[in-house]
Amino acid sequence: MSKKKIVITGACGFIGSHLTEFFVEKGYNIIAFDRYNSNHDLGWLKFSKYFKDIEFILGDIRDYDSVYNVLKDCESCIHLAALIGIPYSYVSPLAYIRTNIEGTYNVLESSKNLGIKEIIITSTSETYGSAQYNPIDEKHPLVGQSPYSASKISADQLALSYYKSFNLPIKIVKPFNVFGPRQSTRAIIPTIIAQIIQNEGKLNLGNIHTKRDFTFVKDVCSAFLKVFQCEKLFGHITNIGNNENISIRDLIYKISDIMKIQTEINEDLKRKRNQSSEVDILKCDNSKIIKYTNWNPHYDFKIALIDTIDWYKDNKNLFYADKYHI
Repeated sequence: MSKKKIVITGACGFIGSHLTEFFVEKGYNIIAFDRYNSNHDLGWLKFSKYFKDIEFILGDIRDYDSVYNVLKDCESCIHLAALIGIPYSYVSPLAYIRTNIEGTYNVLESSKNLGIKEIIITSTSETYGSAQYNPIDEKHPLVGQSPYSASKISADQLALSYYKSFNLPIKIVKPFNVFGPRQSTRAIIPTIIAQIIQNEGKLNLGNIHTKRDFTFVKDVCSAFLKVFQCEKLFGHITNIGNNENISIRDLIYKISDIMKIQTEINEDLKRKRNQSSEVDILKCDNSKIIKYTNWNPHYDFKIALIDTIDWYKDNKNLFYADKYHI
């Protein structure tokens, strides 16, 4: 069988669902791989207008056989499947080791054995820890300030070892803080929006003094495609971000201004990370991706926020803002 399909792992989640739809729009033949469940729940993709154009396979990224079998008739793999919640990594570090490290091993080893032509490994800006200089380029030191970030550092290094040891055609992308429709309220922008909608402007948040570089999910999808199409980025780590950042406090003001609702902020201690685990400032140096692919963010931050806010207003019954979900 001719290997023309692309597997996207973690395809039914926030970024994965947007990326799957984006690649289908661009004419790619996509297999959406996500975690097996007895209800055959396909996450966000069950609502997709491209539902009939996507092949779905459910399995377990932690199981080598599942990963091998989904990859055996494919040409490429974009690996997003991961545990991503930082607070839960304090509760169950082993779950992150098994999912993020062993899961990545299964992708790498299967790809090596099957002769997969291209593998994109999705990393995170959290691997940099608190910025030792700004903006952060790909040469910045790696610091595991949470079990989550440590697991992603390990997965990245394992991927690079496969490139150097076996000439496996891998690329690593490091998105900074992605936001947009469908994102879990564990993330800061959905949390702010959902609480403003449901709590009449009363916000219970953690550290509001940190700064983050936010990138709209549709811009992230276009960056993935640019990296996927670039022959010069094999064996490379490539940042994805705006080269701009904003404090969480200023972000609250911006969102509340758009929504025209006055906010009252309560700093909730249970939502704060330990000081030594908190990442204070993230600002992306995106010069590498611009140099190699000519990618640039397309969406204005305010317009992207409006798009995101409108989606949460239309889907407010899907989210609960009264409890802290780690």
